[in-house]
Amino acid sequence: MRTHQRPLTTASPASATAALATIRNLGILAHVDAGKTTVTERILFATGAVHKRGEVHDGTTVTDFDPQERDRGITISAAAVSCAWGGHRLNLIDTPGHVDFSDEVERSLRVLDGAVAVFDAVAGVEPQSETVWRQADRHGVPRIAFVNKLDRAGADLDTAVASIRERLGTVPLVVQLPIGSEDGFTGVVDLLRMRALVWHTGSDTCETGPVPEPLREEAGRRRRALEEAVAELHPAALEEFCATAALTGHTLAAALRDLTLSGDGVVVLCGSAYRNRGVEPLLDAVLAYLPSPADVPAVRGLRAGSEQERAADPAEPFTALAFKVTATATGRLTYLRVYAGTARKGETVLDAGTGRTERIGRILRVQADRHEEMEEVTAGDIVAVVGLKNVRAGATLCAPSAPVVLEPPLVADPVVTVAVEARRSADVGRLSSALARLVVEDPSLVVRSDPETGQTVLSGMGELHLEVAVEKIRRGHGLDVAVGRPQVSYRETVVRGVTGLVYRHVKQDGGAGQFAHVVVDVEPWEEAGMEFGSTVVGGRVPPEYVRAVEAGCRDALAEGPLGGYPVTGLRVTLTDGATHSKDSSEMAFRAAGRFALREALRASAMELLEPVVEVAVTVPEDSVGGVLGDLAARRGKVSGSTSRAGTAVVTAAVPLAELFGYASGLRGRTRGRGTFTTRPAPAAPVPRSVAEAVLAAR
Repeated sequence: MRTHQRPLTTASPASATAALATIRNLGILAHVDAGKTTVTERILFATGAVHKRGEVHDGTTVTDFDPQERDRGITISAAAVSCAWGGHRLNLIDTPGHVDFSDEVERSLRVLDGAVAVFDAVAGVEPQSETVWRQADRHGVPRIAFVNKLDRAGADLDTAVASIRERLGTVPLVVQLPIGSEDGFTGVVDLLRMRALVWHTGSDTCETGPVPEPLREEAGRRRRALEEAVAELHPAALEEFCATAALTGHTLAAALRDLTLSGDGVVVLCGSAYRNRGVEPLLDAVLAYLPSPADVPAVRGLRAGSEQERAADPAEPFTALAFKVTATATGRLTYLRVYAGTARKGETVLDAGTGRTERIGRILRVQADRHEEMEEVTAGDIVAVVGLKNVRAGATLCAPSAPVVLEPPLVADPVVTVAVEARRSADVGRLSSALARLVVEDPSLVVRSDPETGQTVLSGMGELHLEVAVEKIRRGHGLDVAVGRPQVSYRETVVRGVTGLVYRHVKQDGGAGQFAHVVVDVEPWEEAGMEFGSTVVGGRVPPEYVRAVEAGCRDALAEGPLGGYPVTGLRVTLTDGATHSKDSSEMAFRAAGRFALREALRASAMELLEPVVEVAVTVPEDSVGGVLGDLAARRGKVSGSTSRAGTAVVTAAVPLAELFGYASGLRGRTRGRGTFTTRPAPAAPVPRSVAEAVLAAR
């Protein structure tokens, strides 16, 4: 058998002449503990970017370099690393797998061209696996799948693949067959080239040889199934399959790439990252199936109200999106995905959103918390920049002579709130500065002052998210901070609306007055937010005043009539109105819209909504009864329960307000053997007795 050696690492600095086809911008996506950070570490080791394998349990990984990440053993913030394989530059982003940090995944997916989705061979598709998959669907990011941990007891590739098919609604195209199972897993059969890839204990190299005799029949059967599945999805492959009753390796590989790029299928590979088995074929698959910047459509943005395209070309005007900002000991780092053009160290760029110009001090090739200086960056690359003082995540940076605004990443609304205050009055100013820096680094955090209590309030995506944020303040700034009990973000919605509500806004202060007359209907709407429409005819309300009424209605959504919570789930229709030849204005109609909707909401039947999460609790089978009783006491609605190898997984929808402190309670109830994960679910009405208590406390 011949030995497959790792390619040598190529020089890392990019240049303006670098071929776009040799760049891959990809993310590693997974549920927490599926092994994606270990996959990233093994990729860095296989490519020669590091010379010693880092381990999550030892706190020695490259990407989880934050002290809290090493203490907790999870990824908290997306980390960018760069390496080389087969003459290609790979820019990897290791994303968090915990639901509280989904916003980090969202910002990363906005700038990535492809992704590797990592699944646990025992658990298959888990709740957060499904969440990040749907996020990637929304961004149109092509993916390949890596079924990890095949060396674990109970690992089963076929079961994991079945869960991918059933829960993700995609067509898995399995291109490998495991050699051995559980602790005896030693390698894979490559179904495209019909060869065996074996990793021996204590060796970091992969040996290539013929398919083992006991697996030849099974490998032939699976190759045939792969050909048939591809032929069903790919016209050119179907034509060849009908003509020859088979597919050549070249046709199969080309079809798999087309199906990956179109999203009609997902290539599935397998291995054990911890044992360094299956990583080299995964890297080869990244190059073979995932897109380069040249394969991705030109980015679109707005310039002076009209849509513009910027192709991935170094000669185009410079265009980049800032997707992450961090503060380090060496200064403020702004992470950029460059879509077009070239930028050099010392040049001036325009923040298209604010109109401010910024100077690029240094350009860095990022290796998590280590950096390598570059003279310039060109289209298609991902780098970090030092020297941008006011740029925030989501900002578009472009050539001052060719401004354009790209669509920023979505930022989810926070769902949990805590009050924070410095224990010493002398630290109040430092706490304000620390919170301001936190918000710049993490846009999903919101800081505000409570108008009733005067307290500083910090809002985020979950209890762990806020716990991590507060710990950053304590460790990073040396502040002693007091934290209040978490509070959830309630919403108010319309159950029964009103029709024909008339509001006349008249104001006379001695000069030009204000006059606006509106008639509105309000009704429930199934979607979040507010839908606004107008049925006014005959020009009784000009279009610019209609838009002002809509703006006023949106102003009124900030506080509902029940408890002053934001209002969602309603449709507002402007049915009639009247103007005055002199006193009507956009300001007057905006005020009329705001006051009209406030009156309409007071006249409507309203109810309180609360955030709900889907919980998956994994416990020993002998603890199921106690867990079910506890979930019922927390107002949970159990949706399912499955058992496997002495372990039960209970899924339930539980109000977020009832989950505070659940981790410690579950540990006590299961003697430390129970775990749980969550993902967001649609908000639900609050029971009357609970709502009364919430509003009374308000």
